Amino acid sequence: METCEITLRKCIHRSSVEFTNLTMAMYSTQRDVNGVMFLFCAKRKLVVLLALLTAHLFLISFSIHRGLFKFPLYRLFSPETSTSTNKTEAEQEIKELFYRLDQRIPHVTFTHMNYTTSAQRSKANIQNPKHVYCIGDNITVQIDMYDHLGKRKTYGGDLLRVRIFSPGLNAGASGKIEDLNNGTYLIHFTLFWAGKVYLSLQLYHPSEGVSALWRARNQGFENVYFLGTFTGRPEDIETECGFSMDTKKQLCKYEDSRDLENFYCVKPHNVSCAAFAYMRSNNRNHSYLSSLEKDLFDRSNVAVEIGKSLKSVIVWSCNNTTPTSKEACQSRMRPGVPSGFFYQDVWHPLLCKMSRFKGAEVTHCLQERTIHLMGDSTLRQWIYYFPKLVKTLKFFNLHGIGIHQKKMAVDIDRNLQIIWSRHGHPYVTYYMYRVKGEAYLPRQIDGISGGPYTIVVITLGQHFRLFPIEVFLRRVVNIRKAIERLHIRSPTTKVIIKSENTRELHPDIERFSDFHGYVQYLAVNEIFQDLNVAIIDAWDMTTALATDNAHPPENIIANQIDMFLTFICQDRSLTE
Repeated sequence: METCEITLRKCIHRSSVEFTNLTMAMYSTQRDVNGVMFLFCAKRKLVVLLALLTAHLFLISFSIHRGLFKFPLYRLFSPETSTSTNKTEAEQEIKELFYRLDQRIPHVTFTHMNYTTSAQRSKANIQNPKHVYCIGDNITVQIDMYDHLGKRKTYGGDLLRVRIFSPGLNAGASGKIEDLNNGTYLIHFTLFWAGKVYLSLQLYHPSEGVSALWRARNQGFENVYFLGTFTGRPEDIETECGFSMDTKKQLCKYEDSRDLENFYCVKPHNVSCAAFAYMRSNNRNHSYLSSLEKDLFDRSNVAVEIGKSLKSVIVWSCNNTTPTSKEACQSRMRPGVPSGFFYQDVWHPLLCKMSRFKGAEVTHCLQERTIHLMGDSTLRQWIYYFPKLVKTLKFFNLHGIGIHQKKMAVDIDRNLQIIWSRHGHPYVTYYMYRVKGEAYLPRQIDGISGGPYTIVVITLGQHFRLFPIEVFLRRVVNIRKAIERLHIRSPTTKVIIKSENTRELHPDIERFSDFHGYVQYLAVNEIFQDLNVAIIDAWDMTTALATDNAHPPENIIANQIDMFLTFICQDRSLTE
């Protein structure tokens, strides 16, 4: 760098001398009537010299900075450029998101199970009960929490799951939970239909269990390991992979420097890192929970009903109509709690009106469309359901491996194609899958040109539950940025976010609890709140009907797709 600075000083000195000489020559020739041609040449030489001096200064300055930062010339004009300021801002946003989530989590300890919240000891009562309830009335249930010794709890933070339902009507709706942070909760229900309505108030996890799960989740990556297959001769080689590798062995680093996403594999001996081709995962015999904390997640202590004496209420129509909106569902609408209700197996969003599509209506709406389904297997359910609506859709063989391969369904005559792709690491499965061809979702979104005939549907969550929340937050923030870039180059592209859904009571609560899913659901709602996207609230749908399945039943999928069609089809009529 010293050599560059000396050269720069010499250049400036030499240029200054020549500039002075030229100026004096110009002045002296102005007094010489016969020196007109010389004056013209001197001016031209001055212009050329100034241009050369400017270029020289730029190259010297660029060389100095390139030497300091190792910044290749082609990156100067590349959209991939990610300044340290942008990276710092992204890291700060993730920290702030984590902090806001952390503020909602109780941080409590306990020395014996007897001091934790007990569903059997806790009490629930309907406030201001009435003899007659009508459609549209509100019910408030007060829950007072007690521990196993019958002592009143003095803090909140318990994970509750509450809903009303009528099995004979295939009806259900969630309730709004108000935590008073003193051991008392107010549960608010709206009565949306007439008939016998049952109340379910579940203590899903006590506050002590919530605290333990949050601490355990964010403690590390050891609960799961990945096995990557490197193709080689004479045989393939399998090595361990992951987000964080505590080893002194040589590693292959698969880095996305723009989005700060890193993944590692132990490098096989004499095999290139480029040979990484397939992967699968497995649970490690490891836990971040103490033996005392594990007792909280015995099946008898999870999702236990509170106030079993609260059986049901009878609701009459009273000539009232169900309180729903008549406005068509569209982007930027943000559902509340509850976001809707089921009645006779049909979802009724409260914020807008969902349409029901059949036969020719679906076919007409979807023709000329390219639909990208990006995420996990709950969107793969969609691509299997669409051929039931459009009989002419046929699957195109992409020659992948296993059930997690990329899938495409096409209708050539109607110029319709639907594509499902995975969301990238982490994808937790015992089954082998290809790692090439399906990048992280932000990169996949960057590869979409977009337009009025392009639809993008995104979901993720289930596979992230097993890892520190930072992994999930970073991915969702990067997806939001990718959607913003997509809308800059193509404002007419419709983007729909399908939230994560609830799942079964998995025996491995530490890894798969719905507590993790609920935290991610809250994070997604916050990160996308100001974005031009539509929301399908799969969490509230599956809570309302208590489907308790990582892959919801077909009636849930059908209603999700009706919401999807409502968002994209309202601008098309059969007379187009």
